[in-house]
Amino acid sequence: MNIEELRMYCLSVKGAEECLPFDEDTLVYKVMGKMFAYFALTPGEGVFFVNMKCEPEKSAYLREHYNGITFGYHSNKKHWISVYIQSDVPDKLIKELINHSVEEVIKKLPKKMQEAYK
Repeated sequence: MNIEELRMYCLSVKGAEECLPFDEDTLVYKVMGKMFAYFALTPGEGVFFVNMKCEPEKSAYLREHYNGITFGYHSNKKHWISVYIQSDVPDKLIKELINHSVEEVIKKLPKKMQEAYK
């Protein structure tokens, strides 16, 4: 997966919005006003990675099994992971993790907002 494919997949998420709230280099993706993914348009140390929400137990499992998944860079280490998009992490799994991140965001919303999203 390359950075443009990642961007297009994030935009394909139901209700996704793209914005630049931090700086001109960091794309942020939100649903219902809450972030589910973000990444820099310029590779850090020559590699691209995306930060996304992840359930803590799933995060631990993924970090044990993939070199390309680490604790979330510049984010809450318990609830966010960084996924290096050109690593040992298959594209299919990256897409699944984006979907999982959206689910994590939605389940934290008030019931009324959850229903509105669905």
